Amino acid sequence: MRELLAHVQFRGIIRERTVEPYLQLLRAIRAKRRIRGVLLDISSGGGGDIPSTDFYLALKRLDAVKPVVTTIGSIGASGAYMAALGTRKIFAYPDSEVGSIGVVYPHVAVEKLLGKLGIDVELLHQGRHKDAYQGIRPLTDEERTKLLAVASDSYDSFVELVARERHRPVEEIRTLATGEFWSGKRALALGLVDALGDREAALEELARITGVPSTKAVRVAPPRAFFERLFGDGLMSSSTAIASGLRDAVEDAILDLSLQGRR
Repeated sequence: MRELLAHVQFRGIIRERTVEPYLQLLRAIRAKRRIRGVLLDISSGGGGDIPSTDFYLALKRLDAVKPVVTTIGSIGASGAYMAALGTRKIFAYPDSEVGSIGVVYPHVAVEKLLGKLGIDVELLHQGRHKDAYQGIRPLTDEERTKLLAVASDSYDSFVELVARERHRPVEEIRTLATGEFWSGKRALALGLVDALGDREAALEELARITGVPSTKAVRVAPPRAFFERLFGDGLMSSSTAIASGLRDAVEDAILDLSLQGRR
């Protein structure tokens, strides 16, 4: 049986729709006996709270079966950094952006803008605060306090996870959990990553751990959608590509403005 190393690359925002194919891929890799180790090649500024947690857990479970080493590209921040914590070793470039340990709950109220446009919005609801987080009106002081309490719980969970995975005291990590990011070089000094190096260096470390030569690495990715496989990217019409891009951009914008915890 020819043993292999898998190179999994993730780019972009961590959303349920972007992460789910990778969760399936990671589960499949766990069952592949030929694959002895995995290189996670990630560059992402983070994303949704729950999808980031799912990504972390999938990598953690995979690493329990076969070693996973992460290489951070331009950025490994917030939810992307959380995901990397599920792996055995984290590499970063000296100038990678690393960290951003924190949580944000966006709330944009458009009531005044709609008023200027002559648009009236009426929300019929049951439950005193049911209309609070629809993005129409500003929050009351009470609602803001309640939302901050939810954010605080999520923040504490993130801090505790970092402390556990990096084998550091919680209070020490809390001093670093300001939401800011650091260069890879600084992140190494702070103990947030394990080594500096590019993808090849991370792959060589994976080869050392597994005993499988780095030349045996193969790129693996989630399967493409049916119509992409059928027609190919090159045959996709420009109008279809533009529409698809606009759809994804609008969805991301809506999610960014919705009441979802973001890491």
